[in-house]
Amino acid sequence: MNGSELRQKSLDELRALEQERRRELFDLRFKHYTGQLANTAALRSTRRDIARIATIVREREIAQAGND
Repeated sequence: MNGSELRQKSLDELRALEQERRRELFDLRFKHYTGQLANTAALRSTRRDIARIATIVREREIAQAGND
């Protein structure tokens, strides 16, 4: 998922998506540790998605605080 797609989502949708990605990362790590994960690049991709989402959420929080 790229930044422009994420910026179109609401704050609640972003937070829900972040929770979903964190759960996915947990599952991927578990599979990696047990030797069942074939695509190890998925770990990196998921971590980056989480970081993108967290960055956009933080930008919105700062912008909202600045408008108050």
